[in-house]
Amino acid sequence: MAAARAAGSGLVLSRPVTFVTGNAKKLEEVRAILGDSIPFRSIKLDLPELQGEPEDISKEKARLAAKRVNGPVLVEDTCLCFNALKGLPGLNNLLMAYEDKSAYALCVFSLALGPEIEPITFMGKTPGKIVPPRGPNDFGWDPIFQPDGYAQTYAELPKEEKNKISHRSRALSLVRSHFAQADNAPTALRATTTNRAVDKLSQVCLE
Repeated sequence: MAAARAAGSGLVLSRPVTFVTGNAKKLEEVRAILGDSIPFRSIKLDLPELQGEPEDISKEKARLAAKRVNGPVLVEDTCLCFNALKGLPGLNNLLMAYEDKSAYALCVFSLALGPEIEPITFMGKTPGKIVPPRGPNDFGWDPIFQPDGYAQTYAELPKEEKNKISHRSRALSLVRSHFAQADNAPTALRATTTNRAVDKLSQVCLE
């Protein structure tokens, strides 16, 4: 099999990265954001439902997926985090009963270049707030999340605009940079443990 090289990258892979997802909308966004900068294919794998910190979940899924495909994989864990809650009483209660509706969308990608290689994580975060649903209801919690600096929810924003500022876009920007810098600084942009302090205040995440 011919080696695959990311566009403009010194990182050469024995095969394209496998992006693990069964979500067509998520795949559409990733393709739109990455373009041809990183060669990848996508497959759906039945991986166990894990509990814990988003970074830990993403890394463990990457380890499992790399063993399953026996090659490089990219795995994502995404959540919507509420700053004010210690538990999840339900969305309606959240909207009606709590003054603090601030939140952030968090995306963690883990890249494992093989089954025996420790995954590298990349985090993207977009702050915003929870609002009553607006816009098309065809992609998770997009209708209820309004990013800071915008009058529209994720669901109401044009796709091109959302893909500039979304948590997914910010995480993928780090992935793309990692590939681009791999020949000069192989360890550059490894996610640091400080990223795990992503506002570890009282929070609840919705996948």
